[in-house]
Amino acid sequence: MRKQIIVLIFAVAVIVMLPAPAESQETAEQLESRVDHTAVQPSIPPPDGWKQCPRCQNNQDRLDGWEEYGIEGRDFDPQDLSGVWGFDGVGRAFRNSPPLTEWGQEWLDARGGLRPESRNTPELRTCDPLAYPRLFSYNYGFEFVMLPDRVLQFFEWGHTWRTIWTDGRELPEEPPMLHWLGWNVGHWEDDTFVIESNGFDERAWASGEMRLEERYRRVDYGTLEAELTINDPKMYTEPFVTSGTIKMVPSAELWEYFCVPSDEKLFDELIHIPVSSQQ
Repeated sequence: MRKQIIVLIFAVAVIVMLPAPAESQETAEQLESRVDHTAVQPSIPPPDGWKQCPRCQNNQDRLDGWEEYGIEGRDFDPQDLSGVWGFDGVGRAFRNSPPLTEWGQEWLDARGGLRPESRNTPELRTCDPLAYPRLFSYNYGFEFVMLPDRVLQFFEWGHTWRTIWTDGRELPEEPPMLHWLGWNVGHWEDDTFVIESNGFDERAWASGEMRLEERYRRVDYGTLEAELTINDPKMYTEPFVTSGTIKMVPSAELWEYFCVPSDEKLFDELIHIPVSSQQ
């Protein structure tokens, strides 16, 4: 355990020194142009017969994976989203949020000015689930698994499954209980997979009245276009729409990344508190 914590602290310390992520996942060409600038990022080799996790790779690893698996120009089914996608979510997806309502401002003030879309949330200090929609922008990679009556979205962060039902059921108008990941149903509109969600635990984001709509379109074998709309009239004065491009990571497979309270306490003592005190 001590060795794992030391490796984690080293990896986080290196990542802290990296430039802020781009506004969306980069294309293969953009990745190639940034390889020299991200050489400091650690590349963690997997055991024999295994692949790296998405966060265990650097940009050169990802470029090599695209070449090794022949991703460019490969045939694909636009209604099959299978694969491992991205390595840190849609970067800065929530950077331009709309104005808050009076209730939203009071909620914000009560949290010391920490907006709901912030990555540095109290949940990360307590190891509460990261939840949705925050996992849209911060997930260390995810995988879509297509089944006959549902689509599973598996996030490395928290080792968390999200079930999106495609069997024709509708969202409950009055969910009997609130969920960290919401209640989720999906359907296809031509080549676009549409997810509708409601019934979110207010600790996951802000208001229990929030409803989401996501739209995923596979434009080629290795690229997803994603759009997320947040409708929360209790929190925001208008809908919150954001989008991004997510690249496949064919040379990776999801590993385990839990928020462990004892590890988080040590991280606070050795990294978070000392760094925060210097800012």
